[in-house]
Amino acid sequence: MKILVINSGSSSLKYQLIDMETESVLAKGLCERIGIANSNFVYKAHGQTVEQQIDMPDHKVAVKLVLDKLTDKDVGVIASMSEIDGVGHRVVASGEAFKKPTLVTPETMRVMEEIKDLAPLHNPAAIVGVKACLSQMPDTPMVLVFDTCFHFTMPDYAYMYAIDYAHYEKYKIRRYGAHGTSHKYVAEEAAKYLGKPIEDLKIITCHLGNGSSISAVKGGKCIDTSMGFTPLAGVPMGTRSGDIDFAAAEYLAKKENMDVSQTLAYLNKKCGMLGVSGVSSDFRDLSAAADGGNDRARLALDMFAYATKKYIGAYAAALDGVDAIVFTAGIGENDDRVRAGVLANMDYLGVKLDADKNSHCPRGVIAEIQAADSAVKILVIPTNEELVIARETVREANLA
Repeated sequence: MKILVINSGSSSLKYQLIDMETESVLAKGLCERIGIANSNFVYKAHGQTVEQQIDMPDHKVAVKLVLDKLTDKDVGVIASMSEIDGVGHRVVASGEAFKKPTLVTPETMRVMEEIKDLAPLHNPAAIVGVKACLSQMPDTPMVLVFDTCFHFTMPDYAYMYAIDYAHYEKYKIRRYGAHGTSHKYVAEEAAKYLGKPIEDLKIITCHLGNGSSISAVKGGKCIDTSMGFTPLAGVPMGTRSGDIDFAAAEYLAKKENMDVSQTLAYLNKKCGMLGVSGVSSDFRDLSAAADGGNDRARLALDMFAYATKKYIGAYAAALDGVDAIVFTAGIGENDDRVRAGVLANMDYLGVKLDADKNSHCPRGVIAEIQAADSAVKILVIPTNEELVIARETVREANLA
């Protein structure tokens, strides 16, 4: 059984074809700059990479390029599209409309249109990606897998905002979270690695990347998470502000003559690490600048580490203790400087980092980086959101 996983951005499309018998990746790649000049197509299979600049005016063309390459007689991995048993689509926000992975139907796509504003940077792109796939593969089962689903186990006191309850009932304004497939995957992998039932564990998962979120996982279920109604909330991120006093945002909007939409765009795209540092949203650039004496880059990194540390402390309290802290995603897996900053001076929790293990942490595998006398396990676990999406697609489409 083979499942195609699609992750659509506004001008990009990531893909993986996964053989579910072995849960191995047969092919993967990326379509970049869709609808923009100098579009780039990347295809990886058989240990080789094919990259070409080719015009991709829209996602429909991008999907066709992917399918053509997967079935290419020279570099393809399948003989025909009929070998693709299902397609799983990553979707960021579900609102309360979808609390589990859901089959693509005309009705579910109608609801998707209604809730697209919950994640204005992501959901509209996901809709475009689904439609593009449907145009090429109308008879193949497709499943929407939402980043929010893992977080629906949060208790009401954790997900509610202190607004007029009637407005929650009418508009479903609440904490939804994001990166749920990643938090779910690494929590389960942590339990397997530790050789303990996940039902017995208290785990804090830190998905740290250009978008970052932290979750408290008790007995395999999320009880709290840092992102909110949209992925804007929580720690400061690459270009997102993270938590901010709404009155401060209103004050700034008035001073800069911005309307609500402009203010949200500003908070999503021009703040965070980029806004504070004035250098970049990329943590590699920030580290280099900080090492070169750029104090604003140093400040941005310190703010990120401090905010993440605070969430870990808060979630240790919410969990009534913690057995393991997990770092994952682009920054969490690869940036030892960030990990060290986050975990510095946490002895009160029994959290002690081994500096040498941290700085020499192998990539692409599960690694322990805690000191020998640490009461809490500190794990670096490569995330695999695509595999979670593929598994959910098989389950929801009854393909097993």
